[in-house]
Amino acid sequence: MHHASTAAPLDRDALARLVAADIPAGSFVNLGIGQPTNVSNHLTSEQDVTLHTENGMLGMGPVATGEDVDEDLINAGKIPVTELPGASYFHHADSFAMMRGGHLDVCVLGAFQVSAAGDLANWHTGAPGAIPAVGGAMDLAIGAKATWVMMGLFTKDGASKLVEALSYPVTGLGCVSRIYTESAVFLLEGGRVVVRSTHGTTFEELAERLPVQLHRG
Repeated sequence: MHHASTAAPLDRDALARLVAADIPAGSFVNLGIGQPTNVSNHLTSEQDVTLHTENGMLGMGPVATGEDVDEDLINAGKIPVTELPGASYFHHADSFAMMRGGHLDVCVLGAFQVSAAGDLANWHTGAPGAIPAVGGAMDLAIGAKATWVMMGLFTKDGASKLVEALSYPVTGLGCVSRIYTESAVFLLEGGRVVVRSTHGTTFEELAERLPVQLHRG
């Protein structure tokens, strides 16, 4: 059902709903800083998805608001979050062992660029005052069984963030298998970029605007 194309681009909530619906039931999942955090608000209890956060928590719930805010309870992006029954806390080193040991089924990360080969750049653009280091993103990108990206398809200048080769510092090579954007969902299959659905645009329009070869899903 949720593979259908739409006449309008996806807003942030619609995009987060789409990603949430694609996460297999019973998965252990890490949601990155920024857009991916929003996915936590659209998971259903029937899905039984367990959220992991890099700073040492398993069983994270939706973003906390109002009375639910506990300043000691945050995700890796310092956003206040809730805890679900059965939530647990652990040392940062244990958290990284989970990430690096292949125990996470899916991680959903933001990105500055993704290449057709699934290479990911999501930590540095060279901008002054930016995040100083790659952090846990490289461990997540390589360690998770599936790495999905949520990002805007174009920069403010209209350049494609889906590229033939990265021009920003690399986070991980050949790790991304799906890209969710407001305009389309892409599947990366061994160097092929397959368009699963389009939103507010057409396959032909995308093929003209993007610097990579596209295949129909």
